[in-house]
Amino acid sequence: MTEDEIDSPPGKPRDTGDALREHDVRTALLDLLAEVGTVTATEAAARLGYSSGLCSFHLRQLARHGHIEEAPHSGGRARPWRLRQHDPSADAPAEEQFGDLARGLEDESWQRWLARRDQAPAAWRHDEAFSAVTYLTPEEMSRVADAVRRALAPYRDREQRPLARPDDARPVALITRLFPLLPDAADGTGR
Repeated sequence: MTEDEIDSPPGKPRDTGDALREHDVRTALLDLLAEVGTVTATEAAARLGYSSGLCSFHLRQLARHGHIEEAPHSGGRARPWRLRQHDPSADAPAEEQFGDLARGLEDESWQRWLARRDQAPAAWRHDEAFSAVTYLTPEEMSRVADAVRRALAPYRDREQRPLARPDDARPVALITRLFPLLPDAADGTGR
């Protein structure tokens, strides 16, 4: 029996395509990865209430279909996973699909925050948000994105190294979207 056959619900024909069907465990794993950054099957099982074998199976399925990847680690049996990092050389259709998935998870996390922020400890009951519109060339837009990445670089190792985190550190979502504002179809000016 193959992994795909195990994954198919009873009574439903098995999809012969390479698409990954929606599944409650996989959805929960993607949400958890979006929230905490990296997770092993054992950690996911403890947080989600599933068996580590079931989490391991679905983590491998998500990796097989390109949604997640193995996170860098220092060896040992623990196998941490993370959402797949952006690869500019990836072909557009897969990148667009992953972008849609990431934006959906971001939006869902934002809505969860809005619904539950009054339950957070007092020091964490605020958020920081800003937006701006400016005129940039494509090269300048790339430089702005690189500047944001560089600003975050000193904190990236905390994802894989929990001991590097200050005691009061919590996972914080940072969502930056840089995109050109397209003209309204009725405008016709192109600017």
